[in-house]
Amino acid sequence: MVDQKHDGDGAGGGRATVARIYDYLLGGKQNFPADREAARQLLQVVPDAANVALSNRLFLRRVVRVLAEAGITQFLDLGSGIPTQGNVHEIAQAINPATRVLYVDIDPVAVVASNEILMGSPGCRAIEGDFTRPTQIVGALDDSDLATVIDLDQPTALLYCSVLQQVPDEQIDAVIAPIRDRLAPGSAMVISHLSTTVTEAYGATGVAKAKNVYRTQAATEIIPRTSDQLAALFGDLTLLPPGLVSLTHWRAELSEPDPYAIAGTSSPMLGGVATR
Repeated sequence: MVDQKHDGDGAGGGRATVARIYDYLLGGKQNFPADREAARQLLQVVPDAANVALSNRLFLRRVVRVLAEAGITQFLDLGSGIPTQGNVHEIAQAINPATRVLYVDIDPVAVVASNEILMGSPGCRAIEGDFTRPTQIVGALDDSDLATVIDLDQPTALLYCSVLQQVPDEQIDAVIAPIRDRLAPGSAMVISHLSTTVTEAYGATGVAKAKNVYRTQAATEIIPRTSDQLAALFGDLTLLPPGLVSLTHWRAELSEPDPYAIAGTSSPMLGGVATR
């Protein structure tokens, strides 16, 4: 995950970020007191928030495995967040060592931590960038040495994992279209996103309280969307089976058990992979 604002971030009592809240929920160490306090507030209203985060991470790992095994050797992870065990490059390069990965995140803490991990991983880099400004990302890929990492004229996996729910409805198409529509034949786009079914799971009051934690602690609005709204984001790409489904049910046999599957329920997040 990644948040769109990080003014005042830092260990000295600054604002929390969505990326570092997510890191804390996954048991990571790249977080500060403000992030831990925000996570604790979130867990008070959504007790299984850590399961939401883990389910999303497991989905990401399964997706990368499927796409790497299909022959894709370029991965562009937008809003990549704080690195944790089982990163995109680790999974993809275990299948094909020649795979190249570019992580893009607005949080400088995430970028520094990622590049430390990427030392010794040829063809992989992390850069600071805002995924809500796609023309800048495309420009950087076209006009700099980043083209040696990601060449958009070649098949590429574009990853939007648990980030688009931070984009207002009136901006969502402008955020996605410039890179989605640039993808070459043989490419794929991945989305995981909080669904409106979250209200069924936690009630309108619980959802409102959780959204308020992100709003007040991380200056970020969280916007759940319906399956129809999310399906439209794939444009003219073709969804791979099993389609756009709860993360719990997207090829679950390819990873360790999803925490919701163990509990006999479903993640309130939807995910899908579409190809060109």
